[in-house]
Amino acid sequence: MTTVSQPPELPEPALSVRQVLALERVLAGEPEVVAGADRLDRPVRWVHVAEAADVGVMLSGGEMILTTGVLLAGDEDRQAEYIRSLHRAEAAAVVLGLGRAFPAPPRAMRRAAERCGLPLVVLHRPFPFAQLTEEVQSRLVRRNFAAVSLSEAVRTELTGLITAGAPLQRLLDEVARHGGCPVVVTNLAHRVLATAGERPAVDDVLRDWERIARQAGRGEGDGWIRAELTGRGQRWGRIVLCGYRGEAATGRLLADRAAEALVLHRMLGGGTACSWEEESARSLLTDLIDGAVPARQLLPRVRAAGLPVNRRAFVPLVVRDRRPDRLERLLRLLGLPGLVAGVSDGATAVLLSLARDQDSEALTARFAARLRTEPGAARTVVAAADARTAWEEVPAGLREARHVADAVADSSAALDLPAVVRLKDVHLRGLIRLLRDDPHVQSFAERELDGLLCGPGEDLLAVLRTYLATGRNKSRTAQLHHVSRPALYRRLEAIQARLGVDLDDFEQAASVHIALLAHDAQQP
Repeated sequence: MTTVSQPPELPEPALSVRQVLALERVLAGEPEVVAGADRLDRPVRWVHVAEAADVGVMLSGGEMILTTGVLLAGDEDRQAEYIRSLHRAEAAAVVLGLGRAFPAPPRAMRRAAERCGLPLVVLHRPFPFAQLTEEVQSRLVRRNFAAVSLSEAVRTELTGLITAGAPLQRLLDEVARHGGCPVVVTNLAHRVLATAGERPAVDDVLRDWERIARQAGRGEGDGWIRAELTGRGQRWGRIVLCGYRGEAATGRLLADRAAEALVLHRMLGGGTACSWEEESARSLLTDLIDGAVPARQLLPRVRAAGLPVNRRAFVPLVVRDRRPDRLERLLRLLGLPGLVAGVSDGATAVLLSLARDQDSEALTARFAARLRTEPGAARTVVAAADARTAWEEVPAGLREARHVADAVADSSAALDLPAVVRLKDVHLRGLIRLLRDDPHVQSFAERELDGLLCGPGEDLLAVLRTYLATGRNKSRTAQLHHVSRPALYRRLEAIQARLGVDLDDFEQAASVHIALLAHDAQQP
């Protein structure tokens, strides 16, 4: 078992102009913001002491310029151009030390700075620029080192989890823990494949996912940071930190490390975008069927998974097919929107979302008919519940479809059933399935079948099952078991002797039939 240490403390947010001006050493110079007061939250990437009038051509953006303006005194045009050149170079701010060159804030520089939106700060008391440069730059270096340390810690932890065989969700939980924000993995169509983070925060993100997906796709927005998932030269998804509150550069490092880990996880057999999509659908459908989470609370996840939910009719299906990928492909082929996922051994749940004016029964029948043309699926039965127009009724519909599928799980019973089976088609078998966990029903089944259950009698039990399922048709039973009629008669006589019943008596035969259905329903 891999243990993960507590995450290192996140680095301080980037120093802004406002934070630099609040430093004790700067306050000693009595700073006054004379222009651009609404732009003080700009990040400061570096601090330069520069007296050259053309310093703008030497900048790369984000610098705070410290100057006495000695080379600008007496020339207002030059002063204005100086401010404009810094604005073009995307400087963070200008700090002007008042003194011989400028005993008061120069009007030309103030006007130009206001027009450009560039913060202009003057210092009323002499101030050693070297001390400010040293302090700010040491803070920036510490911040960058902390960001790199965080990046390497995340990489080490995620690699350790992958090596230990951790699932995708475990990796994402770690990323969300480090980022302190929801994390979403999507395919290229913005369909959500996986999420991590505190559930209320994740639901808030998914509730507005359409807008957020567009915003993240443009790489815009406060705290929405994405990284592409790329393998073998092809993009197949992205990971998004939603509402990250730390420094953007640190968030990008975290997102990049997470993307590297997800790509590695996929390469080492931890799944594909398709399998992650199936896992997302399985989680949703399982939560709907179990009813542990109210259906309305699942709506944000359903929308984010790409299922239309507004003014729709929902058709719950359960198919005895072990290949969800085949059912997903059929839905795409038929143009039917839906969620598909395996929910139990040999059973796959399908939730169709149709326009309310579409014929849900005809489309379900078409889906079932097309499925039966697939290799190995000629006898596959689709269990269906009636269409639901209210989302809150979908869980009950899925449970009903699963109940119907369970009732016809045994293939011999499915032979005479339609391709789409509904509750009305399963009759007594369906009722027994509903009551199978009742101890009275269990006791009844054991008592009625005791003569066959206590000793060697599996072959006789199979004969009895076929005999009753065929309506006590001896010829058909002999044919299905590949025995002669006299041999069948001998087996039926042995069954009657062991059970102490007369199978020609309708009531006794019905009692044994019910007991056998109850016995079969209790089998795993």
